[in-house]
Amino acid sequence: MDDLLKGLLGALRLLVSADPQVWGIIGTSLRVSLTALGLGALLGIPAGAWLGLRVKRPRWALALLYTAMGVPPVVLGLLVYVFISRSGILGSLGLPFIPRLFTVEAMIVAQALRALPLVTTLTMSAVMGVDAGLKQQVLALGATRLQLAAVVLREARTGVVVALVGGFAALISEVGAVMLVGGNVAGQTRVLTTAIVLETGQGNFDRALALGFVLLTLAFVGNLLLTRLQAVSAHG
Repeated sequence: MDDLLKGLLGALRLLVSADPQVWGIIGTSLRVSLTALGLGALLGIPAGAWLGLRVKRPRWALALLYTAMGVPPVVLGLLVYVFISRSGILGSLGLPFIPRLFTVEAMIVAQALRALPLVTTLTMSAVMGVDAGLKQQVLALGATRLQLAAVVLREARTGVVVALVGGFAALISEVGAVMLVGGNVAGQTRVLTTAIVLETGQGNFDRALALGFVLLTLAFVGNLLLTRLQAVSAHG
């Protein structure tokens, strides 16, 4: 109980302090999670809408999607590591747009791949839940498939926001993939989850708990904002 209280008080001190190291870690955490979520949504929402609107959904696509959702983050990080390392399939090509290991960009790629199947699946479920009569009515009025998708996504917007909430929660709390491809480099690729692992390994339990409470606070505030967006979309 004393450790928890010290951790909570330590978290408050970290949040109100001007410690550049702590706020740098928080900033990196938000940058990685939000950018990866944005990339996952950019690809996942259209993919989910396409799957949700199809009468006969390709079995290979669904199998690939569900398999991707079940891949452990550490395995996903290992796959990204193998592909973009200097001797890897993509890293060996020397292309300028391939991120290097132990950079924020590599962490974003791994996290975006983590968010993509989750956002796609939840968007597909939301689109499938839209009244079939509405879809038929829109098509009967001469709408194109693209216009149909826009109308259906508007109706399913609450479910899409749920997909974003779930994606953010998964990304902000993930440690395995970002540890592998980011390397937990101080001042560069260290995020809250990897900092907690480091502090715990060094026996600094008070600081680890404090960072844990900071992470919980960050996740709560982020999800609160997204939930507010969900409420607005439900009444919009």
